[in-house]
Amino acid sequence: MTPINRRRLANFKANRRGFWSLWVFLLLFVLTLFAEFIANDKPLLARVDGAWLFPTVVGYAESDVIPDGLPVEMDWKDPTVLGEFAERGGWALWPPIPYKYDTVVRDLGRPSPAPPSARNWLGTDDQGRDVLARVIYGFRISVLFGFSLTIVSSIIGVAAGAVQGYYGGWVDLSFQRFIEVWSGMPQLYLLIILASIIEPSFWTLLVFLLLFSWMGLTGVVRAEFLRGRNFDYVRAAKAMGVSDTTVMWRHILPNAMVATLTFLPFILSGSVTVLASLDFLGFGLPPGSPSLGELVAQGKNNLQAPWLGITAFVVLGGVLTLLIFVGEAVRDAFDPRKLPGGGR
Repeated sequence: MTPINRRRLANFKANRRGFWSLWVFLLLFVLTLFAEFIANDKPLLARVDGAWLFPTVVGYAESDVIPDGLPVEMDWKDPTVLGEFAERGGWALWPPIPYKYDTVVRDLGRPSPAPPSARNWLGTDDQGRDVLARVIYGFRISVLFGFSLTIVSSIIGVAAGAVQGYYGGWVDLSFQRFIEVWSGMPQLYLLIILASIIEPSFWTLLVFLLLFSWMGLTGVVRAEFLRGRNFDYVRAAKAMGVSDTTVMWRHILPNAMVATLTFLPFILSGSVTVLASLDFLGFGLPPGSPSLGELVAQGKNNLQAPWLGITAFVVLGGVLTLLIFVGEAVRDAFDPRKLPGGGR
């Protein structure tokens, strides 16, 4: 590791709030990646008639588990089926939360939404689904969507800003006029039109938002390339016949990435917020999908069930707070005025 990278790492660790926020966020994200093994309406492991079953990974029909069962998908929550399963000496190992994001909790004993209990730790929503299970799956979708949007839009934005700043002249002028016009497009109206034509999904929303989100880093990278193309070592490389692509990639881009990396955590938090906002307005993921924004909407529509709004606020606020703290630590790490350990 180079001395400058050691200094950046030391400065990042010196920001204890951002350092631990990164670890907490990574822990939550890694756990939600295995959501099917944490919250599911199918057992993790089952055994009957000497055969081992893995319902979480493999889908089984009733006839595969019970000889006189029907050739339909096994419903592991059906009391009749489970009774026959137990009579054959079968046993099952269930995940900590025995509900999936779309599982309707039966026998609540009261109308939905039901308050938190030992059975449903965060209660149920107005459709009788476990809130904690939906939070786990919704967190995973939101973060994966945010990562995908941030990474792809950053690549496009950095490439566009690099071309603008390096070549300048009419190329820069044309790009700037295009960005001014394109950024003025009414994104919400266009999304409403899109939603009336096709049903939005994870990928359609990602592609649509990519059409506009790539401009976030273009200005920063453009400024760095406008400044860096006049450095002596860049001019020397061009005089030696080095190609423009190599000069941009090897000599200017590393310096431009310093400013770019400090913006990435904030762009990620904005990407997570965009999906939640669209789901709240009803233009996001298809109905029934696990979504933090849909949970916010349920909290607004069910004021008599405060646990819904409180859960949505805590989860969204916690995620955004962690990302902001990480962003501050990254900013400190790349601040050339900071000494190793956080001093100035």
